[in-house]
Amino acid sequence: MKFLRVLLILFVLPTFAQQGGMWIPSMLKGMNESEMKTLGMKLSAEEVYSVNQSSLKDAIVHFDGGCTSEIISPKGLMLTNHHCGYDAIQSHSTVEHDYLQDGFWAKNNAEELPNPGMVATLIVSIHDVTNAVLEDVLSSKSEAEKQKKIQENIAKIQASFPKEKWQENRIKVFYEGNQYLLFVTETFKDIRLVGTPPSSIGKFGSDTDNWVWPRHTGDFSLFRIYANKDNKPAEYAADNIPYTPKHFLPISLDGISENDFTLVFGFPGRTQEYLPSHAVEQIVTTLNPAKIEIRDAALKVQDGFMRKDKAIKIQYASKYASVANYWKKWIGESKGLKKSNAVALKQNFEKQFSEKVIAQGKQNEYGSLLTDFDKNYKAINDYALARDYFVEVVLRNTELLSLGFKIYQLEQVYKTKGEQAFTDRKNNFIKESEGFYKDFSAKVDEKVFEQLIALYGTKSPLAPEVLKNKDYKALTTEVYSKSKLTSYNTLKKLFEGDSKTIFKKLNKDKGYLLVKELADNFYKNISPKYDEINLQIAALQRNYMKAQLELFPNARFFPDANSTLRVTYGKVKGYNPSDAVYYEPVTHLDGIVEKYVPGDYEFDVPAKLLELEKNKDYGIYADASGKMPVCFIGTNHTTGGNSGSPAIDANGNLIGLNFDRVWEGTMSDINYDPEICRNIMVDARYVLFIIDKFAGASHLLDEMKLVHPKKQTAK
Repeated sequence: MKFLRVLLILFVLPTFAQQGGMWIPSMLKGMNESEMKTLGMKLSAEEVYSVNQSSLKDAIVHFDGGCTSEIISPKGLMLTNHHCGYDAIQSHSTVEHDYLQDGFWAKNNAEELPNPGMVATLIVSIHDVTNAVLEDVLSSKSEAEKQKKIQENIAKIQASFPKEKWQENRIKVFYEGNQYLLFVTETFKDIRLVGTPPSSIGKFGSDTDNWVWPRHTGDFSLFRIYANKDNKPAEYAADNIPYTPKHFLPISLDGISENDFTLVFGFPGRTQEYLPSHAVEQIVTTLNPAKIEIRDAALKVQDGFMRKDKAIKIQYASKYASVANYWKKWIGESKGLKKSNAVALKQNFEKQFSEKVIAQGKQNEYGSLLTDFDKNYKAINDYALARDYFVEVVLRNTELLSLGFKIYQLEQVYKTKGEQAFTDRKNNFIKESEGFYKDFSAKVDEKVFEQLIALYGTKSPLAPEVLKNKDYKALTTEVYSKSKLTSYNTLKKLFEGDSKTIFKKLNKDKGYLLVKELADNFYKNISPKYDEINLQIAALQRNYMKAQLELFPNARFFPDANSTLRVTYGKVKGYNPSDAVYYEPVTHLDGIVEKYVPGDYEFDVPAKLLELEKNKDYGIYADASGKMPVCFIGTNHTTGGNSGSPAIDANGNLIGLNFDRVWEGTMSDINYDPEICRNIMVDARYVLFIIDKFAGASHLLDEMKLVHPKKQTAK
């Protein structure tokens, strides 16, 4: 098909070695391979991705659906970020055994801690199924009919494509619906916590340092994949054995220098590199400011309680970090988009685009695209903003409301699918809610609710009548003093009796009644119109992507991130964030001491680490100057989902662990700028140093392969 011919051109045209882009590993041969070699890579594309032999991709794991990890031993030992394992670490923590504060190191396999529900997915192979997915689609008249046909084709292909019985087929969309790839995967379900440093190392700098450079965070944790006796995926069982991988990553002891080649392999979540200027302007001026304000209010309340109460600090540590992560990201993203003049750059490209349309006689196909974008983004503005208020206030940042919304969904199940379906889901809900209340504080959530419900009622377009012109403090007191949703025991009482009795009680509950008002308003007045306009925007975006590929055949277009396996390559590199300021690409342990604030929850340092630094007791992990490296930055194009991704050297060895981006470059999801966009990685030598010298867990190093690639000798 025409699109695939264009795609092939993109991989064979000569060009300079670019840094930026998230490339499909099965399509590296050609231009990508040449670029990587120009930057210094010594591996072949076949050694990075292969179906027929062991390759780097066999060591790369999609960790619990949201992060990346890598296998670093022949016994299934996985390395990922501390923040990726944070929920698991927290779930195993108590006031008596606080693994967040003290760290945890299993001395043997028997001490490794199981994590129910956690999964690790490996990619077996990747296949282009575009023609089959789009079969008979163009004959459909409306956009909704086209999407329905696509989904029918996808379901058919996923069910029939050859695979082993323990494997899965997953089809994902690329280039805004112009290409479809099928991934054959294996998902392991017995994942155990092996080791983690204390948060004073794994989260050093916490929210103050999040998204910024210089960074001194040892953001790592260790897990292990277990399999059945046949080395296949299996549910947790005491007699499962450590997984034997097809490939694991050796770890370099030689470290990095500026301009060294870096390859980051992982599962980036979502980027929007090809948005029109209208969308970027809406993000900067309307959507991001609202979301930032909501999360800022929630964080201030939670932080106040966490600083005064250790039990609340443990309860809310993971939730606070999750809320703060994108709050700060959105701030940096907006700042970077403004600084890089992203809207103006998009408008300049659109001018060139319009000229190409006319020059190539494509007015009938693409001539109205930009005016249609303008019309639709204006039409969706209030609905998109109202949707964000509902999502941020009800679903994400006010716990009583988010729990109430789950009950609202249960009521819809009862109304649409009947008694049995409701009963099945009700029992699961009650069981899952016990874990929810373990980390819930009504007094914290009440203060969050008071702040956020006022923002919702006064600033959201299309706000429900129940929130207009209210005394929000009085509303808060009424809900939290009278609702049975504030504790597990009272929730269980609400769900006693038959379905009619349950809903009779629920529909008298002040908290649940408010949730119903908010949800009904959303589904009646916001969601339908938003979905209608957004469907049209998606169709325009698909056509816009197709047009760019056709009209700019010499340009390089990588598909937006969509949580599928990708390769991004670049170099270790410092940068200039502002006038007269230059950031070196590497930080060291003495920088941790410079930031040290005794007793501070963000910048405290363990006594043993201070002692090791004082005595310069770095073992074999120091750099050539005798200093202990901690973190470094590179030009790799990363995003959420790349957390835990391995940083790999020119020879295929692990040199670091990706965990963040610099604040000035968080706008790379929308506008990658090689001058200021940098990813942040913890140095592999610091990881080894902490495991060995700090934790005394040298038995873990015994199962790894430590190498000296720059010296051409192996340890």
